[in-house]
Amino acid sequence: MRLESLQEGARLAIDQLRANKFRSTLTVIGIVIGVATVMAMSGMINGIRSSVMGAFEASGPNNFMVARFNFNSVRIVSDGSGPPWGNNPAITVQEARAIERLPAIRAAHVGLDLNEEFSFERQRVASVAISARDAGWTEFTRGRMIAGHDMLPSDVRAAARVVVLSAPLAETLFGTLDPIGRQVRIRDVPFQVIGVFEQEDNVFASLQKNFAVMPFSSAIKHLDAWDGMLMVFVVPRSGVPQEEAIDEVITLLRSTRGVRPAEDNNFAIIRQEEMVDTFNRITGIFFLVMLLLSSVALMVGGVGVIAIMMIAVTERTREIGIRKALGATKREILWQFLFEATTVTVIGGAIGMVIGGGLALLVSALTPIPASVPLSAVIAALGMATVAGVLFGLWPAWRAAGLDPVEALRYE
Repeated sequence: MRLESLQEGARLAIDQLRANKFRSTLTVIGIVIGVATVMAMSGMINGIRSSVMGAFEASGPNNFMVARFNFNSVRIVSDGSGPPWGNNPAITVQEARAIERLPAIRAAHVGLDLNEEFSFERQRVASVAISARDAGWTEFTRGRMIAGHDMLPSDVRAAARVVVLSAPLAETLFGTLDPIGRQVRIRDVPFQVIGVFEQEDNVFASLQKNFAVMPFSSAIKHLDAWDGMLMVFVVPRSGVPQEEAIDEVITLLRSTRGVRPAEDNNFAIIRQEEMVDTFNRITGIFFLVMLLLSSVALMVGGVGVIAIMMIAVTERTREIGIRKALGATKREILWQFLFEATTVTVIGGAIGMVIGGGLALLVSALTPIPASVPLSAVIAALGMATVAGVLFGLWPAWRAAGLDPVEALRYE
């Protein structure tokens, strides 16, 4: 009996949509927009997250950084006071070399970042991101050298004026010319191009195409880079737990810096999972905004559902009276109209899912973001459509169920 009631409710809902196509379209469009927003945004966030996770995985899940402060926990203050880490001494190259000699550590790479203008003859590229690094920086970056070679340890020791360019930057500066052996000018200082690096496609590569890598010592000596923000990228030995490696680093730095047992560290250890947590917090905010936007669209669609169902109740008042006269209970009438409203929203939700999934596929095809709609988003979209149908169809259904059969039969 209940199955027959469901089938009848769905049939009547579809008949209503067919009979009033324009009105029905206006009704479900809000539901379509809301669900499509959830699907498309979920797909993009899922794609960005997978790219970020891949980048973290490439740099090694057990790797960590030693820095002057933890940039994941920076807070903006407006009382004129300096940052709490302002008295922390800068990380030094000597400390990095001492870290590398620890039994649990395989490598410790020094690095800092800056932005400068690059030029070759009349061609200029402003604000190129420079990664000033130790030799061996490719352990932290997915990609391959497509021309020339990487910088050598001897280049770092000698603060040589050499630079590795990203493939897009090399093409912009040199066009069809072979860049290897040519000189670019950075702050009017000549640097020899020794290699061209092609980064593996990901969301970060598309955002920052023009970048360069040079010895950190060269950036400090020739470009006046501030060594107060030096970082150390630490790679534990194979088989050594991350916590053991971190304990050794902390013990070394506290000892060499003379930090007393009761005092806090005057340096920061930054784990990969902390950066993942920071990213998740950021994407969580985007997801919240997405839900708010989709909720507005669903509200608009819900008002339309109320309107169309109220009209349907009015148009079918006599029908309701006949059904009640034939023995239909208040509960059956309520269920019928509630199911009709839910059917309308589920149809809108299904259309929204198709559109949202299509947008996610389009983003995946046209951009480096591997957008894909997770199963949780599909379930959430269906749930939103169903809940919207129940909530917004409740009042019209309750009104229909409450009609007096005698009065309903008199209605013209």
